[in-house]
Amino acid sequence: MNTTSHHPKPHEINELRSLQLCDLMERARKAKLKYRGKQFSLCSIINAKSGQCSEDCRFCVQSAHYKTDTPVYPMKSSEEIVAAAKEAKEIGAMHFSIVTSGRGTNTKETERIAAIIEDIISEVDIKVCASLGVMDCKNLERLRNAGLVRYHHNLETSKEFFPQVATTHTFEERVETIQAAQQAGLEVCSGGIMGLGETEDDRISM
Repeated sequence: MNTTSHHPKPHEINELRSLQLCDLMERARKAKLKYRGKQFSLCSIINAKSGQCSEDCRFCVQSAHYKTDTPVYPMKSSEEIVAAAKEAKEIGAMHFSIVTSGRGTNTKETERIAAIIEDIISEVDIKVCASLGVMDCKNLERLRNAGLVRYHHNLETSKEFFPQVATTHTFEERVETIQAAQQAGLEVCSGGIMGLGETEDDRISM
């Protein structure tokens, strides 16, 4: 992937916005082939802790703020998670991600997840990722030292529209977590969700 930062100028953005969808898709295809070739990566995830999340993200069925039928359970055991990692490897996944509900993990929970990551690495030849919410650099470094290679943390939407999506944490906190993961030496996978009520300008801003 190209590591050179390029911030598009307004006229470049307007040029892209004026393209027909098929032309835009062709440009995206060429960019993908240029920087990634024909390779792609498969990632399997496990919902390691589900439901009763303190955050009010309006798209999420795991939020305790809404009445949903999502399963609710505490952190799964290391044995269950390692078994899921083995299954992911068997079906061809190259990455295995541990995902938990909640604002983020405290030091005790981080230590438990670090131990699980170490168990996975000792038994399964697969790269381990995680999506654990808002975290600081110290805890992320602990996970990296345990063997974590990538952290998933979406921006979700633009800074301007974010208050319409979540109010229990800020857009800046999400950016700070991404920066902390980078500082900790982790790869970062970050994206957003389309169709939350945002405008095209919000998508470009994101």
